[in-house]
Amino acid sequence: MPRPLVSSILAACLFSSALAASPAPLNNRAPLVQKPYVEMPLGSIKAKGWLQEMLLRQKSGATGQMDTLYPQVMGPRNGWLGGDGDQWERGPYWIDGLLPLAYLLDDQALKDKVRPWIEWALASQREDGYFGPATDYAAEFGLQRNNSADWWPRMVVLKILQQHYSATGDERVPPFMTKYFQYQLKTLPNYPLGRWTFWAEYRVCDNLQAVYWLYNITGDAFLLDLARLLHRQGVDYTSAFLKGDMLSQVDTIHCVNLAQGIKTPIVYYQQQPEKKHLDAVKKALADIRRFSGQAQGMYGGDEALRGGDPTHGSELCSAVEFMYSLEVMLGITGDTEFADRLERVAFNALPAQIADDFMTKQYFQQANQVMCTRHARNFNVENGGTNLVFGLITGYPCCASNMHQGWPKFTQHLWHATPDRGLAALVYAPSEITAAVADGRRVKITEDTRYPMDDTIRFTVRFADDATGAVAFPLHLRIPGWCENASITVNGAPVFAAPAGGIAVVSRAWSDGDCVELRLPMEVRVSAWYENSVAVERGPLVYALRLTEQWTRKSFPERDTAEFGEEYYEVTTPDKWNYALVSFDRKKPATAFKVEIDPEKQKADYFWNPENAPVQIKARVREIPQWGLYNESAGPIPHSHRNPRPARGPEGGEVTLIPYGCTTLRISQFPVVR
Repeated sequence: MPRPLVSSILAACLFSSALAASPAPLNNRAPLVQKPYVEMPLGSIKAKGWLQEMLLRQKSGATGQMDTLYPQVMGPRNGWLGGDGDQWERGPYWIDGLLPLAYLLDDQALKDKVRPWIEWALASQREDGYFGPATDYAAEFGLQRNNSADWWPRMVVLKILQQHYSATGDERVPPFMTKYFQYQLKTLPNYPLGRWTFWAEYRVCDNLQAVYWLYNITGDAFLLDLARLLHRQGVDYTSAFLKGDMLSQVDTIHCVNLAQGIKTPIVYYQQQPEKKHLDAVKKALADIRRFSGQAQGMYGGDEALRGGDPTHGSELCSAVEFMYSLEVMLGITGDTEFADRLERVAFNALPAQIADDFMTKQYFQQANQVMCTRHARNFNVENGGTNLVFGLITGYPCCASNMHQGWPKFTQHLWHATPDRGLAALVYAPSEITAAVADGRRVKITEDTRYPMDDTIRFTVRFADDATGAVAFPLHLRIPGWCENASITVNGAPVFAAPAGGIAVVSRAWSDGDCVELRLPMEVRVSAWYENSVAVERGPLVYALRLTEQWTRKSFPERDTAEFGEEYYEVTTPDKWNYALVSFDRKKPATAFKVEIDPEKQKADYFWNPENAPVQIKARVREIPQWGLYNESAGPIPHSHRNPRPARGPEGGEVTLIPYGCTTLRISQFPVVR
C-alpha cells in the first residue's frame, strides 16, 4: 500500500534539499537516433507579449484555481494526494499543465500548489517499485472504479515528474523512475497494458517517452528492453496507419487516443529507425486531412472519429494532446510540417474553445458553429446536451482537467537546442530564451513579434554573462510551408532565407545587441474541405464569418449540478450566417478578398475575441435561404460544385471575416456559388 502523505513541513524540507540546478538540454544516447532539435530545460524560455497574457489568464483563471473550483476531484481527497477520492487521470492532468505554468511564470504560489502532488507521488513508491494509489474509489464520486492499479494514469504522472526534474534537477526522480521501470519490466508480461482498461494500450507512448528520457540520463540497458516490451503490448499504430482502415472510416478510434497515439511511431523510431514509422505518421496526417479534417487544424471527433462534416464536434482534450504530439515529433524529426500543423491548431482551435477569462470551456467545438446552446446534437455522445455550452465541467470533465497543458507546453517548445551548439526557433510567438551556446557562453535572445497577427519577427541577441567579445553559434529559423517569399536581415543587411517549409540557418559570430529580422509575408489563400467547401486562410490563421455574440448565463437545475456544475453560458447570435462565398479564381484568391489591419489592435496584449481582432478580411457572399438550422446546428452544408449554379435568393453583398481563434460563433467552411 502507498505510504501516507508526508507532512507539509517535512515535504517542504525534502523538496528544497533535493533540488539542484536545472539540467542542461539532453540529446539521445546511443543507440537511440540523435534528435536534430532538443527540448530546453523548463524555465529557460519565458513568454512575452500576448503569449504571456495567455499564461497570466490561466493563472488567474481555472488553471490556478482547480482545487477550489473542482474540489470534489482536485481537493485533498484526491487519490494522488493520499485521499479516498478520484485515482484516475483528472488530478494528474491538471498538474501536467499547472507545473509548467508555475515555472514558466516563476510563480511561487503555483509551485506551492504543485508540491504536494510531487511529494505524495514520490513518497508512495513501494519496495517493489510500484507507486500511486491502490485502493478503490469512494462510491460517491461515481467515477472510474476497480481499475486503481491501471497503468494509464501513472503515465501522466511520469510526464509530470519529467517536467519537475527539468525545472528543478530534483535528484530523487531518476532513481524513483528506475525502480518503477524495473517493476514494469518484471510485471508487464503477466499484467499487460490492457489488463484493466484499453487506455494504456492506446496511450503507451507517454510511458515509452519517459523510458527513453530516463535512458538518456542513466544509460541503463534494461530500459531499452522495457521500451520494446511496451511497444509490443501497445497499439500498433505504424501498421494501422499504413494500412489505412483506422482513419478512412468512422468510429474506429477514440479522438483523444488518436491525438496522443499519433506520435507513437516516431517516438519508437528513435530506437528502431525504420522509415516505415515516419511514413506511417505522414500518411496518418494526410488521411486525417482527407477523411476527417476540419479547417481549424483538428478533425471531426466527438468521442469517436467522425469524419470532416464541419458540424461534427472536435474535443478540447484532442486539441491539447494533438499539440503535444506535434511538439514531440518536431523535435525528433525536425520536420517543419509538424510545426505548421502545431501553429494551425494553437492559433485557431485552442483559443476559440476556451473563454477569455480561462474559467469555462467547451467540450466540443464546431468548425461551423452558429449557436452554443444546451441541446442534443448529432454527436457520438449527448452528455445532457451540454457539449457545446461553456462551463467548467460541462460535456465531460476530462477537458476541464486537461486543457491546462496547451499554452504552457506550446511555450516550452518555441525554442530548442541544436547539436551544432546553437539555438532554433521553430514555432513563433513573443518570448525570451536564456541558454548556453557554443563553448558554454550564455546568451539571451528576445523574440519580439505580434505574430500570428503580423508577419514580422525580431530577434535581439544579448550576452547573459560577463564575458566579452563575439560568440559564434548558429541560429535556426523555420520558414513555414505557406510562406513563399520569406526574408531575413541581420542588423539590416539581407541574408539567405530558406524556401517554404525549410530551415534557414544563420551562422555567424554574434555581438551583443545584434538584431535579426524575419519577415513572413502572408497572402490570402483558400483550402478545400468537406463537400468541397472553402476556408479562407492568411499565414497560419483561418478566417471565419464574424457574428454578433450574445452570451447568456444560465443555472443548471439541482438534479444536474453534481454532473455539470452550477452554471453555464449559452452563446447565440441575431445575425444571418447562411452565406456562400461568391465564386472566385482559386488559383489567384487574393484578388477576391480585401485585407484590413488595425495597427493599434495588433499591439494589444489580448486579441482572441471579436472585439479585439486586429485583422479582418472582406469577402463577397450570397445568402442561401435553404441552408438553415438542424438540431440547433448549421444544417448540412450545400455542396460547392466545380461549376456552381447561381444561388436562389438575394444577390448578397460583403461580410467580414476575422481570425477563427477570435470567434465563438462562426462559419469557417463556406459553400461557393456563382
